[in-house]
Amino acid sequence: MQFNKVYISLGSNKGDKFKNLQLAIDAVYTSVGAIKAISKVYKTPAFGFESDDFFNACITIETHLVAEEVLKELLAIEVKLGRVRTQTEGYEARIIDLDILFFENQTINTESLQVPHPELHKRKFVLEPLKDIAAKFQHEKYKATVLELLELCDDDSALEPINIWLKNPKKSHDFSKYNYIAIEGNIGAGKTSLVTKISKDYNAKLILERFADNPFLPKFYEDKHRYAFTLEMSFLADRYQQLSDDLAQLDLFKDFIVSDYDVFKSLIFSKITLQEDEFKLYRRLFYLMYKDIAKPELYVYLYQNTERLQQNIKKRGRDYEQNIESDYLEKINSGYLDFLKNQTELNIKIIDISDKDFVKNRADYLWVLDQICE
Repeated sequence: MQFNKVYISLGSNKGDKFKNLQLAIDAVYTSVGAIKAISKVYKTPAFGFESDDFFNACITIETHLVAEEVLKELLAIEVKLGRVRTQTEGYEARIIDLDILFFENQTINTESLQVPHPELHKRKFVLEPLKDIAAKFQHEKYKATVLELLELCDDDSALEPINIWLKNPKKSHDFSKYNYIAIEGNIGAGKTSLVTKISKDYNAKLILERFADNPFLPKFYEDKHRYAFTLEMSFLADRYQQLSDDLAQLDLFKDFIVSDYDVFKSLIFSKITLQEDEFKLYRRLFYLMYKDIAKPELYVYLYQNTERLQQNIKKRGRDYEQNIESDYLEKINSGYLDFLKNQTELNIKIIDISDKDFVKNRADYLWVLDQICE
């Protein structure tokens, strides 16, 4: 999943200007992407026309949307907050003004969008707050950083920092009570996509299952009976090694750990795939190896119906998965639910995502975060 870093300027000089900026940031978080940084708010004189002073700020976001999609969302936010564009648009008072300054280091020149913003190097009310969050970001055209552009800017407007800080809406989702979260689900449930997004948005250490490196997995889907025990034993060893290493290594620069699997996954899958005598042996080995592995403080199971699982599997296009039978997926779902039903030591949340698409729909993603953090 690709994430794009975008720098956006915000301005308001009508109504409750500070509130307008906060509502805009909240709306960007809801519909566009995670807010990574917020500048100070500056009181600035109107530029190019007579009017009340503006409140200006800049933000950095990360989003999977492309530039034109971001522009569309920003225009919709302006309308939602009450902005009415006129035929004489350019220099006039406005409730809210949202502009894309940089989109990664791309140069975009279309009828509706020019990036980098063609006027940003001339405007102190843009460069000053942008310097707060991206002083070293380089303008591709001028080969100068934001700080250097500010020092060279001819605009002599007097800017006054406001001693009130805008709030980052991502704090509405609080992961601080957890050191380790495991997010589980069936094949194709989207657990890897979810933990990747959470790790990016909330500064978490990411642990991903190394299934792609397992040479027995394609063979297993071709001949389950022949390769089941070999596959499960190889997963057992690899998961043990990975979790032992990753959970033992503290990362002082990360706030918590999020993983797309839990140790008990091995037990659940092996019970489905192995013969009874093989499973008894496997279970003995499992408990010998995993007795000292740290358990997650929150275990999330993403429940997805079989039809949607098959759609997701087809969509992601892994050759060895294309012939997975629905009956096998249903057994996995039942295996997880039976396991969770009998668990007393884990803090478990089961979230039904059958009608959600948290990869494409940010509202669905935020809904899932609500369920995890409530």
